[in-house]
Amino acid sequence: MSHQHSAILITGCSSGIGYYAARGLKARGYRVFATARKQDDVERLRAQGLESLRLDLDSSESIHAAVEEILELTAGRLYGLFNNGGYGQPGAVEDLSRDMLRAQFETNVFGSIELTNAVIPIMRRQGFGRIIQNSSVLGLVALPYRGAYNASKYALEGFYDTLRLELADTNIQVSLIEPGPIESRFRANAHAVYQRTIDVEHSRHYSTYRAMEQRLTKPGPVAPFTLGPEAVLVKLLHALESPHARAHYYVTVPTWFFGILKRVLPTCGMDWILRRVSRGENSGKST
Repeated sequence: MSHQHSAILITGCSSGIGYYAARGLKARGYRVFATARKQDDVERLRAQGLESLRLDLDSSESIHAAVEEILELTAGRLYGLFNNGGYGQPGAVEDLSRDMLRAQFETNVFGSIELTNAVIPIMRRQGFGRIIQNSSVLGLVALPYRGAYNASKYALEGFYDTLRLELADTNIQVSLIEPGPIESRFRANAHAVYQRTIDVEHSRHYSTYRAMEQRLTKPGPVAPFTLGPEAVLVKLLHALESPHARAHYYVTVPTWFFGILKRVLPTCGMDWILRRVSRGENSGKST
């Protein structure tokens, strides 16, 4: 089928990967529904010529209202879903409260799955569709002080690997994109969450947090091999347009590096490397 004018719903379009993907797919001829959590971001996206509406992954009502509105505009058809919305909750595992963990999973996991489940019947009815979940290298390996985010991405990997198996007898293809460091507002957003949630002064991890703050607030890329959001768009286009979309798309050298090492190294060797990487990040050095 022609992909010109095919409708695609994208979450998390206020900045970064989602924003770039929305503009890139629109330029390619897709009918893009660029969603964001805040109404002022929706208005800004509309002012830039994008069809935009509000979708808050924390709200079932918001998810279903957005899907219904899109279906009214497309006569009940939706070719693709790119689940990109989410955030990172920093902090050592022992400093994470149940409420922090619940909030992380509500947005990154439960909201994404609920939205996916809302569009599957549409795709079944029309006989085709593409579902793409933006995961992370941290869905493959864990780094210290990112426990909530690591766990949310591990959970998404499990859900979408399962969904791919369950939809194998349909023409609905399911893919995971696993970026490493990408230029975006992710660190700035994570820093805002960190300031709001972590009691640094009373933590045993005080000195590490202070070093971590330097990384979260430093302008520009801080990790080696950081790429722009166009690197994700290339993989997204393949997942949308190839007759046989891949199950997993690695983006950036670190994802390939860790993906390979995880398969060949013993756990103790992998842990040694991951600890060194984490220390290097928080000291400002590349390792």
